[in-house]
Amino acid sequence: MAVRPMTGQAFFVLTALADGPRHGYGIVGEVEELSQGRVKLKIGSLYGGLDRLAAEGLIEPDRDEAHDGRLRRYYRLTRDGRGALAEEAELRAATARVVRARLRLTGPEAAG
Repeated sequence: MAVRPMTGQAFFVLTALADGPRHGYGIVGEVEELSQGRVKLKIGSLYGGLDRLAAEGLIEPDRDEAHDGRLRRYYRLTRDGRGALAEEAELRAATARVVRARLRLTGPEAAG
């Protein structure tokens, strides 16, 4: 099975789950915060994305909890998801290093 490139949305969803399980609305809020507002997930498409990540074995349901009469499903990162996220983070960091070198950015400019 070929490994598909990780989308920005998937990267931030997995990052949102890296420190513990979250439910859908919690994932949406955490992704927006982590991306500094650059990635805004819509609830309507979130669950399709979560289903794809689960089908790929990167996340799995953790538990369901009732809240204000509604059931919230929590998701957690799997071991494979943690590995995929670590690989993607390293790839993105290496890519950023190449770009900074090409732009000849050094010192404070390189960090920001």
